[in-house]
Amino acid sequence: MRLSTVLATLTAGLAAATCLSAAGPASADSPANNACSPSVSIDRFSDALDKTTYNGTFVGNFSALALDRDGTLAALEDRSSLFDLDPKTLRPMSAVHLADEKGADLDSEGLVIDRDGTRLITSETEPSVRRHSRDGKILDRLPVPSSLLVAPAGRATGNQTFEGLTLLPGGRTLLAPMEYAISGDSAGIVRFQTWKRHHGRFELAAQYAYRTDAGLGVPEVQATPDGRLLVLERGFTAGVGNTVRLYQADLRRATDTGGIENLTGQPDVHLIKKTLLTDIADCPSLGATAKQPQPNPLLDNIEGMTITGRDHTGRLKVLLVSDDNQNAAQTTRFYYLRIRARPFPCVAEG
Repeated sequence: MRLSTVLATLTAGLAAATCLSAAGPASADSPANNACSPSVSIDRFSDALDKTTYNGTFVGNFSALALDRDGTLAALEDRSSLFDLDPKTLRPMSAVHLADEKGADLDSEGLVIDRDGTRLITSETEPSVRRHSRDGKILDRLPVPSSLLVAPAGRATGNQTFEGLTLLPGGRTLLAPMEYAISGDSAGIVRFQTWKRHHGRFELAAQYAYRTDAGLGVPEVQATPDGRLLVLERGFTAGVGNTVRLYQADLRRATDTGGIENLTGQPDVHLIKKTLLTDIADCPSLGATAKQPQPNPLLDNIEGMTITGRDHTGRLKVLLVSDDNQNAAQTTRFYYLRIRARPFPCVAEG
């Protein structure tokens, strides 16, 4: 059964309930001075880890976040280190070095902590998805479609592949977005690859297409409890700074593009639907400072995201982190957001 069909079935009841309540007024308990948009507010930010070290290892270059089963925060850096952080203070408590099968460092980008505690980690150089034990040992490697491999093996461009990773509700479907389009597809059309768990192993499954805003790529996705996605879109312009936008996306009714060689605007291909939640530049700066030009001094190279829970009103608590690239002009910054998801579109019953 296609993923879109499964999601439609699982979320039909939730969608109906949302439609019934969608006409009601929005909650008024979100502090107006902290609002980024009607759907998103920011509580605070923290630069506590900027340009610090832990047992001789640089703390930064963060590309992904995930909550572990014991409540600690896992923070992945793209230079082969995986940290465990105290979720309240962000203080590093341990660090594990990651490597490929030949012992070379990984360009580690996306992170999921599976239900058995293993770490699923993407690297964007091949690209690849590997399963690691808690201590970093490689347990398995997932298959990747040949078209998504970096040229000349495939049609992808180096450093523009799997940056994000998420596990959908139920734990059976894994999803990784390409950061940018592959050769032969229209600019701005990126492919989201999924895998299905079968007898304990993840096997290739459906693929979908998503259109980014002009000039932006996809550094991260996170599945929400109702089966939709939070999607980060990000870009950088020298002398201007970063653009970071947060979208809500819906896989339902999207076309499986796995068998379509070129995505060049075919009218019969249904893209993943997306709805803007906020442009981070519209958030209050909260006194943040920037080391280089930015549209809002709060902004930096935001690359990681995880959902940490819900507040008392039902809003999602979402934590973002920026990748400072170990660069003096950039900052390792954590952002604490609250997000009220948009309702599912109401579909008239026949």
